[in-house]
Amino acid sequence: MASNAARGPRCRERNRRGRSGRGSVTTGRGRERESRELRGETSPLGDGGVLGRSEEGVEATNSPKKTIRNQKPQISPRDPNGPAPAETEAHGEPSRNSENGSVPPPKAPGKRGRKSKTEMLLLKLSQDLECPTPEPICVQKMLGSSEASEGMDTPPGGRPKRRAAKVALLYLQELAEELTSVYQPPAPTESAQAPELECTQKKRQSRKRKEEETDSDDPAQDADFVPSKEVLLQAEEEEGSDAPLSEVSEPELEGLRGHGGKTSSAGRSKPQCRGLAPNGFHNSIMAPVEKCSSLTCSLRDQKYSQWEFPDWIPLVHKWTCLSESEAAPYLPAEEKSPLFSIQREGIEDDGVLYRVNRFSSLQPHEERLDVSFFVGGPVWAMEWCPSPEGSAASQYVAVYCHGSMEETHSVAGLHGGPALLQLWGLGTLQQEQGSADKAGLAYAIAADHGCVWDMKFCPSGAWEPPTTARKHPQMSRLGLLAVAFSDGKVVLYALPHPGALQRSKRTQVKDGSFHKHVICKVQCVATLQVGSIQAGNASECGQCFSLSWMPSKPHHHLAAGFYDGTVAIWNLLTKSLLQCVHQPDGSLKLYPFRCFLAHDHAVRSIEWCKADSNFLVTAGSDRKIKFWDLRRLYEPINSIKRFLSTEVAWLLPYNGVTVAQDNCYASYGLCGIHYIDAGYLGFKAYFVAPRKGTVWSISGSDWLNTVAAGDITGELLAAVLPDLAVNPLNVKRSSDRRFPVYKADLLPCSPAGPEDGEQALPKTRLYSEMVTKSYIRFRDTDLRSFKNFPSREPMRRMHTQEVKAELSLDRLQLESLHKVRFSPNLDSHGWLVSAGQAGIVRAHCLAGLASGASRQLLPERRARFSSLFGDKPGSPSPAESSPLPTE
Repeated sequence: MASNAARGPRCRERNRRGRSGRGSVTTGRGRERESRELRGETSPLGDGGVLGRSEEGVEATNSPKKTIRNQKPQISPRDPNGPAPAETEAHGEPSRNSENGSVPPPKAPGKRGRKSKTEMLLLKLSQDLECPTPEPICVQKMLGSSEASEGMDTPPGGRPKRRAAKVALLYLQELAEELTSVYQPPAPTESAQAPELECTQKKRQSRKRKEEETDSDDPAQDADFVPSKEVLLQAEEEEGSDAPLSEVSEPELEGLRGHGGKTSSAGRSKPQCRGLAPNGFHNSIMAPVEKCSSLTCSLRDQKYSQWEFPDWIPLVHKWTCLSESEAAPYLPAEEKSPLFSIQREGIEDDGVLYRVNRFSSLQPHEERLDVSFFVGGPVWAMEWCPSPEGSAASQYVAVYCHGSMEETHSVAGLHGGPALLQLWGLGTLQQEQGSADKAGLAYAIAADHGCVWDMKFCPSGAWEPPTTARKHPQMSRLGLLAVAFSDGKVVLYALPHPGALQRSKRTQVKDGSFHKHVICKVQCVATLQVGSIQAGNASECGQCFSLSWMPSKPHHHLAAGFYDGTVAIWNLLTKSLLQCVHQPDGSLKLYPFRCFLAHDHAVRSIEWCKADSNFLVTAGSDRKIKFWDLRRLYEPINSIKRFLSTEVAWLLPYNGVTVAQDNCYASYGLCGIHYIDAGYLGFKAYFVAPRKGTVWSISGSDWLNTVAAGDITGELLAAVLPDLAVNPLNVKRSSDRRFPVYKADLLPCSPAGPEDGEQALPKTRLYSEMVTKSYIRFRDTDLRSFKNFPSREPMRRMHTQEVKAELSLDRLQLESLHKVRFSPNLDSHGWLVSAGQAGIVRAHCLAGLASGASRQLLPERRARFSSLFGDKPGSPSPAESSPLPTE
């Protein structure tokens, strides 16, 4: 009943329209039939009235909810000999002849998938963009002519016809003018042009036939202009057939993108990044490296400072050197390193086994420049000391190691104990030449706050030239170091230059004997603690596992992650009596101005965004990675739960972080290093490199656009990242972007074959048994050039390890790597330090990744430094001997 009721008014409406058509005004089809009858043509069907009415009834029954709009009668007659109008009725509405009352045969309803007129115009417009001088769409003809006014007349109770489609065409015309203004079509060869033209002509003819067949003016199709997916895919195919794309990576296309993220037609010309770079890598791999070098330099000019924290100057009376007996409880237990050998690619192996004394170093290699030294125990914290760009100063690395090889620490509760912070001098390191001298222990700091989980230097403004003249008791400052201890405290030290400490050292020696190395007890400049003035001294949040210093000047904020999932942020320059308490020894006790619960478990890593200090990323033991906006801390920007992360690295130009992963929750084949977008761009995770075991540490170089990671299998891997400002899913052959720096293998001392080496190793977790029956073999890669790299032995070995590596967890992993750090300084930006369970710290130079931009920056920055601090780099002139002014 409902269908009949709905059909009745619609049928009456159609009959009324049919009767009105028999009058003075006829429809387009009626005039067409009339013109054929005047020429003597007859209809193939004598009377189609019954068939027309039955089709009309079926259509009304099947779609009762479609609206019928009255068409405005057209007064002006048309030429009977002219072409018939292209308008067809999609539902077969009959039109009666005014003379004999005969009804023309109805047309079958339009099939699904046919394009409307506006969609075909979109295809035609997209094809016309291929022509050098396309004919633009005339707006006046579209809106100002009589046909446009007729097509846009509004019937009673209806809306303008085709208005949405014509507004869309206006927009497409403006877009076409923008694209064709910069379009320069490539000049194809004659041989390649012939089949291309044939294919294009066939597609155009088929499209024209389709347009003639499917051209419709049905009111149901007169909707807002929304092109279907099929239309867009067909347009892309036709554009690609006329201007085929070469193999070009996304970073190359990104350079050709205009405003709004739209790619201009010029991007379809020949790519610029073709061929190989001088170092052997493809130019598409090295292009982001060149971009990041210049970007890092310009951003550091804005974010970095020359001098900060002028009140925190190291004082002589706060540094007390210890004697042999006083320093003994803080020294690592092992006096000699395990046996190890070094095999360098391209150099014949001499088979020499080395055993280095505690706090001693090997001579740097003359050709490969690598440095190796023994710190005494497993390394779990390490950091480079920053220096100004162009200073050509000596490079220093702060290292912490456990007291014994088998020492373990509980992470659940607070605990103290002796700890030794070591500062090693590596000499003057440059991109293509190393130091001629051995690495040496500059001095060490003895502390009683327990083991060290993390340490961070102030990024800038804390270094001054070593020859800066200061009045006693002040010493020239090398840097500011924040250290996270297992007793829940974060301690800040103002480190002096080693030369200044040697000249002015004072000690209270009871037995009259000095230690051969400078080991001092130091009063810190500030102690950072969670809680408030009214709370007790014990930390309420557990141990501190991670630190991050605000990367932009004045670097007055420091963030830390704790065991219970709390993140605390301190203001180091605060004068508030509720946040700053002066201690009797002259130091400060600072309380955080902001705390929030970031995770349900321990915060294992925390990193500040270098481009914008309002953003922070945390990785917790609850398997979540969270991005935070410090202005809105009630919820994270993005929270991702995938795997257990050990450390994150946030490189300067990108909107995401590179994550090192523990393999305990990893899916098969997906354990390794991942790049995860913060959520703003919506990119999926990019798999940087697969690993078979736990990746303990990861570090990124803003200068080289490269990350390096060390894992439990003893392999130090580096990977050049693509331009991650575009979707990394289009990156091809990511395996060509990663390479091994070196591989450490634990082998038995007995002359067993390499295939029997793993079975011959003792299945024990005791260091004393393992060190007597095995040795470590380091296999270094020649990093000066990457020519023919896929076929070289280190790359073949790396790919084999990624597929077939076996991990033995029932023995002590003496070859495991725990910490990896890239140098943040421009003078030594290609240098990488790594250390692990064996206590052997190694420094390598990635000379092959040096870019042309960095080579140009070095002379400019050194000239700038000389103009500011004196003629000789690293030492100021007499006029500049005073401390640097505060900005």
